[in-house]
Amino acid sequence: MHRARELLVRLAKRHGVRLRQSYARVGKHALIAYQRHAHAKQFKRANRALRRVRTYLGRVFRDIVRKTGGDAALRKLFAEPLSLAFRVRHQRQNQRGRKVYSLHAPEVECIGKGNAHRPYEFGVKVSVATTLARSKGGQFIAHVKALPGAPYDGHTLVTVIPEIEAQLGASLARIVADRGYRGHNAPPDHKMKVYISGQKRSVTEAIKRDLHRRSAVEPVIGHAKSEHRMGRNFLKGTHGDAANAVLAAAGYNFRRLLAWLAALWRVFIMALLADANAAPLPGSATPDRQTTAPQSPTPRSSRSTS
Repeated sequence: MHRARELLVRLAKRHGVRLRQSYARVGKHALIAYQRHAHAKQFKRANRALRRVRTYLGRVFRDIVRKTGGDAALRKLFAEPLSLAFRVRHQRQNQRGRKVYSLHAPEVECIGKGNAHRPYEFGVKVSVATTLARSKGGQFIAHVKALPGAPYDGHTLVTVIPEIEAQLGASLARIVADRGYRGHNAPPDHKMKVYISGQKRSVTEAIKRDLHRRSAVEPVIGHAKSEHRMGRNFLKGTHGDAANAVLAAAGYNFRRLLAWLAALWRVFIMALLADANAAPLPGSATPDRQTTAPQSPTPRSSRSTS
């Protein structure tokens, strides 16, 4: 709410809208008071300061609505910031449905990770699929897709599996997923082809080996997030989220291809160097024409007696 008020005040000053009051000084003091009281677990005082922050945002919001009511150009210019400020002011912590977690990227969602060290992440959910068998060049990404709306993992297979088959041009014989895909809604032809990590029933020795290969996708996700900008997206909107996921996967695959080509090039260079070392130097005699000079007999040592 504090950031929304600052954004509205900054935009009003830029376009010449004179506000009755900006609440810059008292708004900052109210924010600091809220943070200090919440840290000290003095929640009544914290809520009182939070109500002041909400009140200041509401006053600026209504002042801008009054000042821009007669100008169509200003109304159009302030439409999106005012809409975000209204949503931020009226949303509550325990409400259901979509919330605004970021003013510059309102499409960001809160995703529950289920980990103790990092229970939540803010962004968009992305599905990453790799092959079970390891390729010679490494573990390549076979399919990637951004999934806005934070859907349940098991409910994404109905759209992801047909796209993987259309992209690869072959039907999938086996799909191995983690435990987050329990209760999946895979297409009817693939209902019995999906195996969950830790599954015990209807599991043969070959399927057990494939279940052990499921964790191979984890380092692929880590490299894509840390080295290919999937961890933080700088493209705007939901279309930017989808494009960023595809570009990160393409960059990862190109890096695998370059590593494989570099290894092939090293083998080629080593073979050339081995042939060059085995070949005779230019100007030197060949082994069939090489001659040896006769050695002179060594003189015998003479002994003298006195």
